[in-house]
Order: sequence, then C-alpha cells, then structure tokens
Amino acid sequence: MPMFPLGAVLLPGEQLPLRIFEPRYAAMLPVVENNGGEFGVVLIERGSEVGGGDVRSMVGTVARIDRLTDAGPGRYSLLCSGTSRIRVTEWLPDDPYPRALVEDLPEPDTGPVEWSDVLEKRAQLQLLCGQGGRKDPQLRWIASQLAAPVDYGDGDPVTQTFRAASDLPLGPADRQSVLESPDPGSRIDVIDAALDDLIAALRFRLRG
Repeated sequence: MPMFPLGAVLLPGEQLPLRIFEPRYAAMLPVVENNGGEFGVVLIERGSEVGGGDVRSMVGTVARIDRLTDAGPGRYSLLCSGTSRIRVTEWLPDDPYPRALVEDLPEPDTGPVEWSDVLEKRAQLQLLCGQGGRKDPQLRWIASQLAAPVDYGDGDPVTQTFRAASDLPLGPADRQSVLESPDPGSRIDVIDAALDDLIAALRFRLRG
C-alpha cells in the first residue's frame, strides 16, 4: 500500500486535509487514484515529514481521498477521510514513494462500553478551563475543543470511541495509543488515563 507518514495521528472517522508538494507524493497520487483512492497514514515517531529518514509507527489508518484539487505544477490539495486501522508488516524501499505491506486490524464485537468516567472527566476539564481560560491561550484552546455537547453512548462503540479521542484534547502519543488499542473497552481505558494526566497538568498550571 502507498503510505504517507505524518507528524500527526489520523483516527478512523476523522477528516484529513493534505497539501502535496514533495515529488515523491506527487508521483504517488496517480497510483492511489488507480487503486480506489486509498493510502495508509502512520505517525512519524522521530524525524521529519519532509525528506524521509524518519522512524514510523507500525499501526496506522487507511485514508480515502474525498476531494483532490490541482494547486499548480506538482502541487495538490487533498481532503481525505480516515476509514479503518491497518498494521504494517513490512516497510518496503521508499522508491519512488513510501510503501508497505499491511494487514487489516479487526474490530472485535465487545458490546457496550461505559462512558460515565470519560464524561465526568470531560466536565472537569470544562470547569478547569472556565476558571482560568480567559487569561490562558492553552485553556481557551481546550475549552474550544469541548464546546460542543456530546453523547458518546448513542451509537456503535467502535465509532464512538474513535470519535471521543478525536473530540477530546489528546496529544499525538495518546491518540496513537488509542489507535493501537485492540478494542473499544481498551480505548476507553487509554482515554481515561490521558484525561487524568491532562486534568492533573491543568490543576498544576492553574495553581502556578
């Protein structure tokens, strides 16, 4: 599968805007379009998005191109959607563009999940942001992430756990841990722990 390593994590259900300007990715686009418009996205753990030589995660997401716009010679603007999880079994040479052998990661049917802790911690974050958000740009940003009301329990647990990780202000490492978790229950545990860490950090920040 053609691959696009990024400095961010794409979760299933999220949209991903991309600007293509490196020749290797411009060369990759015709192949992607001829094979259903799909490619893999993985997190760069160390290194840079430009030029190669990076260290990449082995679990990523299939991205589907929804819209492609020609932005000039060798340049394109893409709007993509994350669809499903994949695991890289082998990286192939990056010539002429990053490629890998991949396998689908199954989503076991584990039944309903419990959302009460996540929703309670979300409310705690909103309260903390309200206490100091007017003066603190980071708290204002977190508050903006939490502004829309949610009801994660109404729907498929696979979809909703990824939606929660997308809605909540999680960092790349926590988002990658969510992506790698084998089932919705495990994802809830990762989200809970990440929110605990964030709440503790914000409380310390507000005390300062």
